[in-house]
Amino acid sequence: MSTKRIGVLTSGGDCPGLNAVLRGIFCSAEELGWEVIGFRDGYEGMLPEGGDTMTLTRENTASIMQTGGTILGTTNKGHFTSKVAGGDRMTISEEVISRASRTCQELNLSAIIAIGGDGSMNTALQLYRAGFPMIGVPKTIDNDLEATAMTFGFDSAVACVTDALDRLHTTAASHKRLLVVQVMGRHAGWIALMGGIAGAADIILIPEIPFSLERVAEFVQRRDAAGHKSTMLVVAEGARSQHGQQFRKQASSGEWRLGGVGEMLVNEIEARTGKETRICVLGHLQRGGDPTSLDRILGTRFGVKAVQLAREEKFGTMVSYQNDTVLEVPIADAVHRLKRVPPDCQLVETARAVGISFGD
Repeated sequence: MSTKRIGVLTSGGDCPGLNAVLRGIFCSAEELGWEVIGFRDGYEGMLPEGGDTMTLTRENTASIMQTGGTILGTTNKGHFTSKVAGGDRMTISEEVISRASRTCQELNLSAIIAIGGDGSMNTALQLYRAGFPMIGVPKTIDNDLEATAMTFGFDSAVACVTDALDRLHTTAASHKRLLVVQVMGRHAGWIALMGGIAGAADIILIPEIPFSLERVAEFVQRRDAAGHKSTMLVVAEGARSQHGQQFRKQASSGEWRLGGVGEMLVNEIEARTGKETRICVLGHLQRGGDPTSLDRILGTRFGVKAVQLAREEKFGTMVSYQNDTVLEVPIADAVHRLKRVPPDCQLVETARAVGISFGD
């Protein structure tokens, strides 16, 4: 009897915890006597004849859980791109699907586990509907997928923001400056909100609560008058003013690139208050580094659940974390549904209760 073989890939942006998922998949599959074939560079690894692959082994997965990135590599460009500029969707071509299907048949795969965000899950759904035995594992550093309460990588990103704020408080206080810290968050402000609370920010600006430049400036002036000579402002890259749009940059492929809201705030606040203001854009620092213990555990649990779904042949489903339990949901229920910060949620109320301004 031949050994059952499953495939796995990491797609979209990288984040801490991806290797923990891969290790969880390999270890639980090994317990079943299965072989795990990893596709390099996301779905693109399906296209070369025979596939661009690496077999996961005890040796090449032994020490990966504590490292960031992904040993398989990843990409958010190429033949399987399902999000284009502006966030619009596109359909994967029949020719590309046919090439990928031939590869998977040659490899004799019983299941394919795709680890990625909304765009990657949209691709997984299209492949499932084309007959591929797909299982999804959610990965978004913004924590903005409605179908799961938490995704791995998010806690590590919040820890990065918190550490940056801890470091920046001292330099802001020394120079009596206002520091603007721009963090990730295209459509949802979870990183800014939780990182801002943990790092003792004074102002938090998120996409869900449009801000007023006048209110922000007034808040800074009130702090100065009260004797607080430094101010820390955290802003999600997708935040916008009450009368403006998100700051976007045209991208050659994929979604719009966001950026510029931090620079705008620096210029406007300094002009309105006369206070010396500086900016720190964390950018890809939030994606790098070692995963936190929470992300290592969550990634492992996701990987184990994905193999369980493969064993039960529950294709077309995605791993989901709800109420401290790892479950599954249909991939179709997961895509195109963003989990945004409710403006009246308890976390926002907590921040307001300790004096944090949202600029509204």
